[in-house]
Amino acid sequence: MEGFDINEMLDMQRTLQERYKDKWEGISPEVGKNKLLWMIGEIGEVIDIVKKHGGQAACAEDGQRAHLVEEMADVLMYYNDVLLCYGITAEELKRVYTEKFQRNMKRW
Repeated sequence: MEGFDINEMLDMQRTLQERYKDKWEGISPEVGKNKLLWMIGEIGEVIDIVKKHGGQAACAEDGQRAHLVEEMADVLMYYNDVLLCYGITAEELKRVYTEKFQRNMKRW
């Protein structure tokens, strides 16, 4: 499997949003806060898996690993919804991420 980039994830999220536009709240800056809160809930589910089974089991045992990866996918789906809500592009994110990385590399 080749890399899985943010543009591909954003396109998939746009497709989901379009398909369920009559059932889900839309994508807008006003909705961004709700998407962040839902993402935090999904992060809590990831934490629960690790707390309940331990980090080693969560990443090594087939059933637990599958559950962990599924919950991480949920986190990424909401993360991408947040990017869409605030109009943050993959290019903008890459630029700022790279700048932050470079600052952190010189931090200590």
